[in-house]
Order: sequence, then structure tokens, then C-alpha cells
Amino acid sequence: MENNKARIRERMDELAADGKLPCAEAFVLAEELGISPAAVGECADEMEIRLVKCQLGLFGYEPEKKIVRPLEPVPDELRAAITDRLADGCLSCQEAFAVASQLKVRKMEVSGACDALDIKIIPCQLGAF
Repeated sequence: MENNKARIRERMDELAADGKLPCAEAFVLAEELGISPAAVGECADEMEIRLVKCQLGLFGYEPEKKIVRPLEPVPDELRAAITDRLADGCLSCQEAFAVASQLKVRKMEVSGACDALDIKIIPCQLGAF
């Protein structure tokens, strides 16, 4: 595990500009190293690197922090795909990504639909929320 952390730290140092690592790059790093996004997020915390530019638009943007906006109207197929994956009334980040992939829509469209439907997206795959 320590060897993995050293590899993660090394790559994170290369990728993190000004102490910030975009969500999409964190996922590329996880894929590249064959580790979970959560392991990348944990290492970012330890290194005090801020995760930014959430692919769902939920955190890491300036100056507003989040950029997701309600999607109106929410297409029936998207609404059904989201509600089918709810757990305790929430949609996980991982399931939001799965819905986007299944329906071939942008991840921000899924989060916008959740915003319009008053559905929280938690937990984050990187551990940011």
C-alpha cells in the first residue's frame, strides 16, 4: 500500500497545478494507476491538494463553488434512470456517472436533473462530499 501511495503522490505532484487537482484528472489518475477514485481523494487530502471542477458541477468552481443548474424539463427517461438508482432518496456520484453513460448524456445533465428533482448526489467517489 505504501508503494501505491508513493506512486499516487508522485503523479499527483505532476498533475496538481497550484495545489489543485480537477476531478476529471483524478479519475484519469485512478484509471492509470489501477486504483479507486477514493484512494486518489484520500491522498489528495493527505497532501492538502484541493479537488476542483467536479464533473457533476457540484464543487470546485470559482467564484460560485458549484455550477450545476436545474434541468427543466427533466426528460422522462432520465427521471426514470435516476429514480431507479436512488438509495435513501439520494443518488451516489458513481450512479450519476452510470446514468450518464447509460443514456449517453453529459454528467452535468444528470446532476441538473437531480437539482430540478431536489435529489442530493452523495457520496462523492473521490470523498469530496
